[in-house]
Amino acid sequence: MLRNLVSGAGVGARLIRSSGWITAGHFASQFIRMGSNLILTRLLFPEAFGVMALITVFLVGLTMLSDIGVSLSIQQSPRGDDPDFVDTAWTIQIIRGVVLWIACCFLGIFAAWIYDNEQLRAMLPVAGLSLLVAGFNPTRIDAASRHLTLRRVTLLDFVSQVISVGMLLILAWQMKTVWSLIIGGVLGALVRLFIMNMFLPGPRNKLRWSPDAASELIKFGKWIFLSTLCGFLLTQGDKAILGKYLSLTTLGIYNIGYFMASFPQALSARIMGQVMIPMHRERPPDASASNYAKVRQARFAMTGFIFAMQFALAFLGVWIVELLYDPRFHAAGIIVVAIACMNVPYLIGMTYDFSALGNGDSRGVFYLLLIKATVQTILFIAGMEYYGLAGAVIGVWLSQIIVHPLVARLAYKHGAWDPWHDLLYGVVGLSLTVAVLWFHWDSLSVLQVFASAQ
Repeated sequence: MLRNLVSGAGVGARLIRSSGWITAGHFASQFIRMGSNLILTRLLFPEAFGVMALITVFLVGLTMLSDIGVSLSIQQSPRGDDPDFVDTAWTIQIIRGVVLWIACCFLGIFAAWIYDNEQLRAMLPVAGLSLLVAGFNPTRIDAASRHLTLRRVTLLDFVSQVISVGMLLILAWQMKTVWSLIIGGVLGALVRLFIMNMFLPGPRNKLRWSPDAASELIKFGKWIFLSTLCGFLLTQGDKAILGKYLSLTTLGIYNIGYFMASFPQALSARIMGQVMIPMHRERPPDASASNYAKVRQARFAMTGFIFAMQFALAFLGVWIVELLYDPRFHAAGIIVVAIACMNVPYLIGMTYDFSALGNGDSRGVFYLLLIKATVQTILFIAGMEYYGLAGAVIGVWLSQIIVHPLVARLAYKHGAWDPWHDLLYGVVGLSLTVAVLWFHWDSLSVLQVFASAQ
């Protein structure tokens, strides 16, 4: 029976297989990334990671602030297999890539001024070439997510990452500057584009403009665009703000800890973005009790899996950093603990956002994310001003609790809210958070060092 469930052609079987491939791919990707980071921390100084963190803030910010949901549109639209629709989406994606690179050229001047670092003037335009290259990625990647057939995409992503990391390490060994990270990022984007184009099956994209397809993409995407503006503040706002409070060296150490602590959140977002949206499209939970039960079961399993990883990091993060990194980066261990605890309330409700997107409610998601971003940014800055990094982390944690009723309200609108899920994991999350803080209480003073570092 289990074999039939996993190997069948139904939604459940494809969901299990796709989730398994995404999970395996993400673990492999993060393992490679962590291994490369361990080598890079011995080849480069912490300041290099601080500069790269700022550059990443701008690149991710531009990417998110210009996102009109092309990938999500292909996954959820009834026309997601129509050549006119996907080729129009690809054309829009290319135009966006060109615009993003031009924006990077101008933002280099602004970034150099606001952070008082002339290196950024030249680095941002070069780093922005990766966004230009990514604009040419084939929509066959999104089609694989739409149909929950992610095995080949996952394997190709793994191969491209191995090649890209190898080139990056060679560059870092030879150059020993932050330029190696920048050039490595551009080469990585080129490698992924080449591999996906060469080895991913399906029809090739062509430059095409279908007015009705463009109208549908823009109608759905305008709310995604506004949502990603809020998403930028939620996922990158901390580093953008801390860049004004901390030295580049300290910011680099913070970024190392943040990378490790955000692993469970990144994995869950990737699975749900590529699996839960198609699942909700094919089995909307408000359509029948059977659909609701299947979605509920998937949500319970997903949250439990992510919780297990999150609290394993929270308890063991300090020792993991001490074991893997050299002494210059050991302060990142307590950052792992703080960030892991900070994200717990968010993990409880994150599946609900994808329920709304699966039903095409990009407008509802935007309004929710707008409130989330506003509350989180205000409390993060207030906490940083008055209580240092510890206050900022507590501010984010409180903001997620304050906004959760609105998360539940959106889920209820689409017949996806599960109060027992929220209650159970809320109690478990709070109990484990208290246990983690008690366990690491003596180490939390490190956060005040970050608050005073300039």
